[in-house]
Amino acid sequence: MSLAKGFIGLLIITATLFIVSLNVTASTYFPEKGHWQSKSLKTLGLDKKALEKAVQFAKDNEYTGSRDLRIAILKGFQAEPFHTLLGPTRKRGGPAGLIIKDGYIAAQWGDVDRVDMTFSVSKSYLSTIAGLASDQKLISNMQDKVKDYVWDGTFAGEHNSKITWHALLNQSSDWSGELFGIKDWADRPPKTGGLDDWKMRKFNTPGTVMEYNDVRVNLLAYSLLNVWRKPLPQILKNKIMDPIDASTTWRWFGYKDAWVTIDGLKMKSVTGGGHSGGGVFISTLDQARFGLLFLNEGQWKDKQLISKAWVEQVQQSSEGNESYGYMWWLNRGSRKWEQVDDESIYYAAGFGGNYIVIDKTNNLVVITRWLEPRKMGEMMSLVLESM
Repeated sequence: MSLAKGFIGLLIITATLFIVSLNVTASTYFPEKGHWQSKSLKTLGLDKKALEKAVQFAKDNEYTGSRDLRIAILKGFQAEPFHTLLGPTRKRGGPAGLIIKDGYIAAQWGDVDRVDMTFSVSKSYLSTIAGLASDQKLISNMQDKVKDYVWDGTFAGEHNSKITWHALLNQSSDWSGELFGIKDWADRPPKTGGLDDWKMRKFNTPGTVMEYNDVRVNLLAYSLLNVWRKPLPQILKNKIMDPIDASTTWRWFGYKDAWVTIDGLKMKSVTGGGHSGGGVFISTLDQARFGLLFLNEGQWKDKQLISKAWVEQVQQSSEGNESYGYMWWLNRGSRKWEQVDDESIYYAAGFGGNYIVIDKTNNLVVITRWLEPRKMGEMMSLVLESM
């Protein structure tokens, strides 16, 4: 009798879990290719006037830099010695954005189909390539030393040989050298001192001090190219962008001289930002699909495109900076938005006010293009007031 009761109980539990699973699947909307549905704000539980206020705020606070991004880039990084444009750029559009609630479009503004530069948001795409390599065991462990995978001398020497994938991903490697004609110390140098001071700097132990540096980010791209042995845009297209039904308009560029020969084939090593041109050029709508993938913990419809473990990993504070994970910013530590309390929020951020914000608490993705960066916290607080 007890066995029968136990069996019946097991059936009830199994049926309950199955029903819950069906309900979760049914409540998760993924946009079809070339089309994204909207829902009434009332159905989504949003206040119309409050949301309109957030949208108007985004329109009224356009990034103040030139729409000619050649000018904006050269002015923005004018303190760097030898800085020049090495990759393609494009004149930008005006403010644009999307607010996605429960997978549906709640609000949009500007030209959401326009392909624009996205600058350091590219880093979050690059991080995803590392996650795919981890999922496929091309990289056994993020604590592995990169020299054991890339043995061409790039990671030679007492200091560089200690660098792990973990340190490259959270920008704490302090790698020293020159990559595609750019010296590491010439990228965002200290505000004091000169060339001799920067060249003779003391090294930080890899994994201890976070320093934003595009040369070392591009080094990660170069290292991943050596692991995959295929151009990284092809990996992103085949494993992420095509499965999430992105358009065919996005591109990922490298510097003009960043050619690498692997297996007898010339391949372009892409950049993790547009600091000197290049990086990911993409529409607001495609950016939102990428954000929705991470909101759903790497799952798109019935397929797990990137592991939930990796999505969780990118949200872990690094040793060198509580506000930074694996090339995603975290709403905690020194970079926390003072207007937003939720520390589970994380986001991709790029020059000129390009953001992909993931708000798990409210099942929300917010995309902004060309919003004055210092206004992003206030913008997000206005969106949350509409909940």
